[in-house]
Amino acid sequence: MAITPIHHSGGAAAGPLAKPEAKPMTPQQEAKAVHNRQILEAQESLSLRSGNQSLQLTLRAAIDAINEHLAPEIGPNAIERAQETGLDVSPEATAERIVSLTTGMFSRYQDIHGEMDTSTQAQNFVDIIRGGIEQGFAEAREILDGLGVLEGDIATNIDRTFSLVEEGLQSFLERFKPAEVATDGA
Repeated sequence: MAITPIHHSGGAAAGPLAKPEAKPMTPQQEAKAVHNRQILEAQESLSLRSGNQSLQLTLRAAIDAINEHLAPEIGPNAIERAQETGLDVSPEATAERIVSLTTGMFSRYQDIHGEMDTSTQAQNFVDIIRGGIEQGFAEAREILDGLGVLEGDIATNIDRTFSLVEEGLQSFLERFKPAEVATDGA
């Protein structure tokens, strides 16, 4: 059996070893690539044994997933990433940021869905962002578990943060519930 050599004539590479031309990435692919780079950077530069740093990773994963879920409705990168340096990364502060960043996009969602009543808008919006939040927390847990650090305070802080986010979303929904009509039976 003869092996045919690959000749390079100075032009574009040819044959099975040729590099394919790079195709432009979609905004979602770009966001995922940035997310993946950030995870790798975090692995290199952070000691994930610290509960505070794991919550930064949780916040990042949650924001990326929320952006992904909001993209079809509001457009790519609906939520700006928070600056990670100097952030309070306690469960309470992290949950507050997740809730405020996500619910802060509600007015834009209302503009797009003016045909719905406010209560329905709020419920549908929360359903969308909740999907992103759940995905983000699941991805963060998976990453931390894969690194062997999802235990003790880290696991407790992530669970506490998720619980506080759920409470915050419920409080947000309460603001948009229709007023109950009182019936006195007379």
